[in-house]
Amino acid sequence: MYEGCLIGCSIVPDSKLKAAPNVTKRIASFDAGYKMIDKLEMFMVLAREQHFGHAAEHCGVTQPTLSSALRQLEDHLGVVLVKRGSRYQGLTPEGERVLEWARHIVGSTRSMRDEMRAMRFGLTGQVQIAVIPTALSMVHELTTPFREKHPDVSFAVLSRTSTEIQALLDNLQIDAGITYIDNEPLGRVTSIPLYLERYHLVTSNLEDFANRDSITWREAAQLPLCLLTPDMQNRRIIDQHLDAAGAKVSATLESDSMIALFTHVQTGNWASIMPEKMVESFGMRDRVKSMPIIEPDATHTVGLITAKREPATPVVSALLKEAKLLSELEPT
Repeated sequence: MYEGCLIGCSIVPDSKLKAAPNVTKRIASFDAGYKMIDKLEMFMVLAREQHFGHAAEHCGVTQPTLSSALRQLEDHLGVVLVKRGSRYQGLTPEGERVLEWARHIVGSTRSMRDEMRAMRFGLTGQVQIAVIPTALSMVHELTTPFREKHPDVSFAVLSRTSTEIQALLDNLQIDAGITYIDNEPLGRVTSIPLYLERYHLVTSNLEDFANRDSITWREAAQLPLCLLTPDMQNRRIIDQHLDAAGAKVSATLESDSMIALFTHVQTGNWASIMPEKMVESFGMRDRVKSMPIIEPDATHTVGLITAKREPATPVVSALLKEAKLLSELEPT
């Protein structure tokens, strides 16, 4: 059997490597490149975890191995990346800049690997999507037709805040997010608008609203409300509209779970402000009354976002294509 090292499109016999020093240099260069990517990935994990021990555990190495890799990366780049002390103290300005480059380099490397794998086997593996709680009920509208076209793909759907979704995208931990795209600033992302979120008062105390078809934001504020926690962008949106209407509200119950809010509404002791689409998806119109909140009839856009990277990975390209087909807002 002809044994040798594959270099580009040529096979070089082992016996001739000594006579080809340029070849050995190229091999060493390739090895160094791969090791550099490994070190950049470790650096990204440390920046995310902000703890040497946790980062080492996540990378599957010892803490001395992690520290050594970071020292080598610093020596290679000629700058100090991490403020050191008895514990992690943050990144230096140079470290912050290298982190941006690391995300770009590691992301592009993964994209290349994914594209080569897709060319051989089609789309495979697990697609990770992080979703704001108010949009969880519609995710199946995206995942179901996607998997019908790509049956070798599985999904992990995570419930996260909009801020967490952005961080997960930045750190290459998810493929896509479903979040608000018109309210708070987003980073460098590609976005596809999916639908407009409208807000309804939800109550099971039907007698008080038997003849009402709508309610104002100011009136809604007078009710005992159960709402999402303030770290959720939906709550911040609701607070903005209540404040604009001159109404101050202090929720009598807060939760990061829409299920918890629904169960409290059903007791008759609470009301809530929820997206119309979510109320419809739970199919609870026989147990609760839902009515639009007006003055104003406010809307916000929910959409799919992915990290802005060209070329996009095959799975991200397929997700964006499916999102355009699903969108109620994109021109057909």
